[in-house]
Amino acid sequence: MSNKAETMKEKGKRTLTPKLRFPEFRDEPGWDALKLGEVASFHKGQGLPKSAIAPGGKYPCIHYGQLFTEYSEVIDSIISRTDSEINGLRSQVNDILMPTSDVTPNGLAKASCIKIGEVILGGDILAIRTNVKRVEGEFLARQIRQRERQVLQLVSGSTVFHLYASSLDKLAVSLPSPSEQQKLAECLSSLDGLIAAEGRMLEALNAHKKGLMQQLFPQPGQTQPRLRFPEFLQSGAWGARKLKKVAPLQRGFDLPSSEIREGTVPIVYSNGIRGKHAIGMATAPGLVTGRSGTIGKLHYIESGDYWPHNTALWVTDFCGNLPKFIYYLYDAIGLERFSSGSGVPTLNRNDVHGFEFAVPKRIKEQQCIADCLTALDTRIAAQAAKIDALKQHKRGLMQQLFPAPEATEL
Repeated sequence: MSNKAETMKEKGKRTLTPKLRFPEFRDEPGWDALKLGEVASFHKGQGLPKSAIAPGGKYPCIHYGQLFTEYSEVIDSIISRTDSEINGLRSQVNDILMPTSDVTPNGLAKASCIKIGEVILGGDILAIRTNVKRVEGEFLARQIRQRERQVLQLVSGSTVFHLYASSLDKLAVSLPSPSEQQKLAECLSSLDGLIAAEGRMLEALNAHKKGLMQQLFPQPGQTQPRLRFPEFLQSGAWGARKLKKVAPLQRGFDLPSSEIREGTVPIVYSNGIRGKHAIGMATAPGLVTGRSGTIGKLHYIESGDYWPHNTALWVTDFCGNLPKFIYYLYDAIGLERFSSGSGVPTLNRNDVHGFEFAVPKRIKEQQCIADCLTALDTRIAAQAAKIDALKQHKRGLMQQLFPAPEATEL
């Protein structure tokens, strides 16, 4: 079949054809272009404050906030339970759930197909209910997510944003045959499974690194790590030193946005590199950490000049120690332990400087530890890049498997 975005069927009904179709559906008619309200009814959840959620509760439930953070396109297991006998809306298999209010509008385009019935649906959850013989809920949930821009155009409000059924029923959607919907849902579900498996591998690598660091560095008050490279087993204890004598920290330099001149020098803020400048105030290797707001996150500058911003603290002198080792040392210590303040957390530099911790005297031992953890970080970064590539592949695939969102607008 031609890849024209739009064809005509019987009685003038508008149809659409995606760029990419599975071979067995290429000779079938185009997808029906419809309004969501033509194939769905809308039902509103009620009640269920966070205080009503109880581990081990009698009834499975979903709080609307969980649709932003806990669930993706498919809900096949329930995280929360409650003992409250709420006489409200309960799910049906194939329902599509969407949050209907938020302080920012962007999250309101999330749609999740629930595969479990009789789950209590809390307030601010909209259940989109369709004829299961005509619409595959997982397929429609994925299509709604793809139409994020169109969904956000239906949102109203200025302080708190809302998505109403009376607006959402006008959302343009397109439907192929149920068998093609099922095939598309299975394809994307398989890809999601692969992404999830790679994500678990990334979590395992991060957990392995955390455990390894706990063994490669002594615990506070101790002078030897639990795990040591064989060639250093007879090298004696590490020397306990105050961190001011190991790698002292200094507040960064002010740089108003109006004074930034375009260049190649990275500006390292409390939360990392956020822009480039024409000149630098320090030369790598460098170590920068958050001073206010983002505490404990470390940024290692491998080479070149850089500008440590005044929202950050930077190491002015590695005192003869290996810079990359100090990066991992401070990571193992956890600088967030030195934060203070009841509002925006602030890193107390004096407390850091006064903290005593054991450090190996031999640069070669520092190098072995740094090399080991750097190799692990390289593997973690490669795994994260693999996941990003799979997610990008999924986005590109969906653009071809579904007609363009703009083409569906009636």
